[in-house]
Amino acid sequence: MNRIFHARIVWYQYFLLTVLTINAVGAFWVKAAMIGLIFALLLLVIIERIIHTTYTVTANDDLVVYVGRFARKRIIPIVDITAIERYRSMKFGRFSVANYLLISYGNNKFVALMPTKEAEFIELMQERMERPRKETIS
Repeated sequence: MNRIFHARIVWYQYFLLTVLTINAVGAFWVKAAMIGLIFALLLLVIIERIIHTTYTVTANDDLVVYVGRFARKRIIPIVDITAIERYRSMKFGRFSVANYLLISYGNNKFVALMPTKEAEFIELMQERMERPRKETIS
């Protein structure tokens, strides 16, 4: 059975949406339609990416990272995952800009994830990583 985890929305994504919206409205207000259209398209792409980002752990023991319709989904076999670590970016005392999971897989490949239920995601991934692989008989 597939288990789907949605991405967390971080404060700087809200800030980016606010800035793009203000710029789009301001450009249309001063009758700069092309600039307003560019900001509106950027806003559309960012909103679509934020809303549709999911991390799916499939029954076939794959991790599917889907970041929206405008990007290619990444399929990572759980067997290839070597480590899952929690990281904080840009710390200022106790405050950090973002907390994320760094998954290393394959030959020095990495992907950063921000699932909403982080502890549940780590637990499921570790369970799947430790589970013996079903061997197929040919």
